[in-house]
Amino acid sequence: MENLFYRKKKSPWDLREPLRRLLRNKRLLLLIAIVTPLVGYLLFGSRGILQRLRLEHQKVEMEQRIHDAEADADRLKKESKALDSDRAAIERVAREKHGMVRPGETVYRSSPTR
Repeated sequence: MENLFYRKKKSPWDLREPLRRLLRNKRLLLLIAIVTPLVGYLLFGSRGILQRLRLEHQKVEMEQRIHDAEADADRLKKESKALDSDRAAIERVAREKHGMVRPGETVYRSSPTR
């Protein structure tokens, strides 16, 4: 008998009533039908915002790679110029890369310790 005077609790996830109101309001329904695809195209289309952000990120990465490659090319040009004229640079490369020694020098090699 006590249950007759209390209202039933509505579930917070019950969407039937707001959906019924939406279907009755034709202007709002038409506006949603027009705006939803437009927003979808603006966000996810081939010229959309997300694609633009992705391309800008790629541009920044490519500019960084170009900068690194130019710096590496400059370093190699300087090294090449030094190898053309500087005897000390030639000797350094011969010793490091080719393991060459001067006459009368003794080379001691040790195994690396762990």
